Amino acid sequence: MQAWQVHENGEPSEVMRLEQVPTPTPGDGQVLLKVRAANINFPDALLCRGQYQVRPPLPFTPGVEICAETEDGRRVIANPALPYGGLAEYAVADAAALLPAPGSLDDAEAAALHIGYQTGWFGLHRRAGLQAGETLLVHAAAGGVGSAAVQLGKAAGARVIGVVGGAEKAAVARELGCDLVVDRRAEDVVAAVKEATGGRGADVIYDPVGGAAYAQSAKAVAFEGRIVVVGFASGTIPSPALNHALVKNYSILGLHWGLYNTKNPKLVRHCHEELTELAARGAVKPLVSERVPLGGAAGAVQKVADGLTTGRVVVTLEETA
Repeated sequence: MQAWQVHENGEPSEVMRLEQVPTPTPGDGQVLLKVRAANINFPDALLCRGQYQVRPPLPFTPGVEICAETEDGRRVIANPALPYGGLAEYAVADAAALLPAPGSLDDAEAAALHIGYQTGWFGLHRRAGLQAGETLLVHAAAGGVGSAAVQLGKAAGARVIGVVGGAEKAAVARELGCDLVVDRRAEDVVAAVKEATGGRGADVIYDPVGGAAYAQSAKAVAFEGRIVVVGFASGTIPSPALNHALVKNYSILGLHWGLYNTKNPKLVRHCHEELTELAARGAVKPLVSERVPLGGAAGAVQKVADGLTTGRVVVTLEETA
């Protein structure tokens, strides 16, 4: 089969190679899946660089989120078991963790419904307790993780402020349903949020960026507000001033979605049921901005790594079906 292989760590475009390799053999409790679509995630870039919390043995195939077909013809969503990732014609996954792909979404959309939307749902509902009528601020609102949070926030009845970098991404954020869009390159984010909220600030802040975005969050959060720390796409991990959290009376909440797969997998399945229902009524729909063939996967991972994409970039394998 064809699969992208990483033999040494580095930038995705430099270390990913498309090769002919043997079809993987599933281990105990695992299944072989025929990949239909693989959604590119920032962790795929971190895996290539050797900077992710999981470091599979070399060589490995990236691709942590797929829509695939089982041997008995079921269409499923899965997180492949590395080193046999999803940027290949076939992948391996744990049988117990397979989720049914929503019939309301095509393969590319279904592949993109899982990690980003699960992260958003757990972050906004399980961790932050977002309520209808509250103000939600989403950093990188036009990106893959941010766009999911915007849709989930609107579905929950929140007022959503999206922070983006550039006019093109601002247009995407408006199309996603943001009530207010702030271009961090042209506007003062904190001042814009304070003006929009009558000086109060945002009740919930969803931050997959870190760095300067977190510093803005701490200044823009409301009394009894909640900052959800999702990731550090900026490459800079902030060091929160806990005295500031104390005097302003706000919460800093960490979210590592992958832990729920081991600590409370029933919640993951419940979340998927909620997301499937939201997708069925059109309340959420992954923004797939680009669909590329398997041969274009290395370039796609690099674009995501460089922050040059909006929504989701998905590798589709119709040409190998």
